[in-house]
Amino acid sequence: MALTILDAGVIIAVLDSSDTHHSVAREALTQVRSRGDELAIPASAYAEVLVGPFRQGAGAVAKVDEFLAALPARVEPATREVAATAARLGAQHGPKLRLPDALVVATAVELGAAVLLTTDAGWPSLPIHVAVVGGSATS
Repeated sequence: MALTILDAGVIIAVLDSSDTHHSVAREALTQVRSRGDELAIPASAYAEVLVGPFRQGAGAVAKVDEFLAALPARVEPATREVAATAARLGAQHGPKLRLPDALVVATAVELGAAVLLTTDAGWPSLPIHVAVVGGSATS
C-alpha cells in the first residue's frame, strides 16, 4: 500500500465548497482513496488547516478532526529527522520553498511517500513526486 502525504491546501479546499480548488481536490482525494493509499498529513499542515476552524469555534475544529478520521488520515509528527530535512531543503531552495512547505515535503521524504498531494503549483523541483491538484505533477 502506497503512502500519500496531504498538504494543508488539499484539506482546506475539500472542506470549503467556495475554495477555488474544491472540486479538483475532492476528485484527487477520491482517486488516492480508491487506489487504497494510506493517507497522512504532517503536523505542521494539520496546524495550518486548523487556524480558520479555531476562529470559527469548537464545532468547526471537530468537523476537521471528524473528516480526517473518516478518510482515514493520520497526523504525522515533526521529528528531528523531518526538521533536519526541512532545513536542508530550505537552505537548498531559499525563498522558493518556505519553511512550512519544506516541513511538509520533508515529512513526505522521510516517510518515503509515493506522492505528496498539494494545491501549491509554485514549488521548485523536489526529491519527491508532487501531484499538484488542478495542475501538473513534478518530481
